[in-house]
Amino acid sequence: MEMMLEGGEPTVDQLQTIIRRLTIGREIVPVMMGTAFKNRGVQPLVDAVVDYLPSPLDIPAPTAQDADDPSELVTVTSDDSQPHCSLAFKLWSDPFVGKLVFFRVYSGQLTKGDTIINTRTGRKERVSRLLMIQADKRTEVDTVYAGDIAALVGVKNISTGDTLCVRERQLMLEPPTFPEPVISMAVEPKTKADRDRLNDGLQRLAEEDPTFRCFTNEETGQLIIAGMGELHLEIIRDRLFREFKVEANAGAPQIAYRETVTVAADGEGKFVRQSGGRGQYGHALIKLEPNERGKGVSIENKVVGGVIPKEYIPAVIAGLNEAVSGGVLAGYPMVDLKIAIVDGTYHEVDSSELAFKMAGIFALKDAVRKASAILLEPVMKVECTTPEEYQGDLLGDLNRRRGKIVSIEAKNTATILNAHVPLAEMFGYATAIRSLSRGRASYSMEPFSFEPVPASIVAGILDTAKPKDSRS
Repeated sequence: MEMMLEGGEPTVDQLQTIIRRLTIGREIVPVMMGTAFKNRGVQPLVDAVVDYLPSPLDIPAPTAQDADDPSELVTVTSDDSQPHCSLAFKLWSDPFVGKLVFFRVYSGQLTKGDTIINTRTGRKERVSRLLMIQADKRTEVDTVYAGDIAALVGVKNISTGDTLCVRERQLMLEPPTFPEPVISMAVEPKTKADRDRLNDGLQRLAEEDPTFRCFTNEETGQLIIAGMGELHLEIIRDRLFREFKVEANAGAPQIAYRETVTVAADGEGKFVRQSGGRGQYGHALIKLEPNERGKGVSIENKVVGGVIPKEYIPAVIAGLNEAVSGGVLAGYPMVDLKIAIVDGTYHEVDSSELAFKMAGIFALKDAVRKASAILLEPVMKVECTTPEEYQGDLLGDLNRRRGKIVSIEAKNTATILNAHVPLAEMFGYATAIRSLSRGRASYSMEPFSFEPVPASIVAGILDTAKPKDSRS
């Protein structure tokens, strides 16, 4: 500023230094204009990433757990002379070279021919090829250094979030966390000949995207895909067609509801079968109570006096876990439960692991029926940006979708609406918001929480959902 007041003009290097310092200090946010669709402004944006954003030396060094002693934390400095440590952050199926593992080097060097260890699995991997990737250009290199981002070719047993180290110093960097899928749908190939390609394509896409899951429903035999939203699954289907040449039919999206309980209850399960010869006998009693929201399911063995022999306790726990995963109300997985095995009886001849597993299943179902079970639905955090004249229409639409308005902010000539809306009400919202705003509003959403389903809606969900296991 003083230079300009004195009639001078700062050089480009001086301006870049000032902008970089203020950006790293979070005093300014550089804004770049452009459009990737027309390839305008993309190169300056990439240059700005290099010029203005912090390098590994500008921020505190991360810490990692010692693989042998997780209580010991080790600072991983960005130093080429330190033992190698890197984090795999992305997988990609390349049509020309196969599976690529993108990784960032946090310390040390990595050279072709080196052997690295995946500290999650303990498996060794030999580095056969190293690539530096710039857009669609791949440059093979012999060595990468601290701070570099590169890709490994030809490795098999590495997943997103794995730490790669040398044998002399095995560490575990904090992996990225990914939300659980909130929406699912059934898919099937249009022709039987496409089935193998469909399975292969879904498996590769699931490896690349940790927020995408695919599995076979054991009860119906349907192939299920699950992801973070309607658009996410549409993109998956589009990639199946473009990259794997598979056309797939899809069913209606299904919401990933959850079940839980609201009060404590006791449960009893008894499995008795007698058909000539040796019979089956298992008997277990449990106490069930709600757990804190988001704490998951805990199972504790509080049996004393040998009323259930210790060799049968794992079978009871297996039965409880099976019942938890299958649900009771509508076949959805149960969450946030505290379960204690407290009592039971056994027969010296007829008792078996199968009998006690069934007793565990029956005990949980008995307790849940007494514990005021409820359904939980995924709720999304929604942010809408709209010109002020469409604010009222969008607010009314969000209210009709059972949305709770959290805040309304004015920003220049636009209004930002923040709301929490059940995912079940967000299907087709992209079309609705375009229609209400004449294409001038936009929105984004992300998972927020699971909340109880209103009583007025539960009946409809229960009518369309069938429990996976009707045994009692």
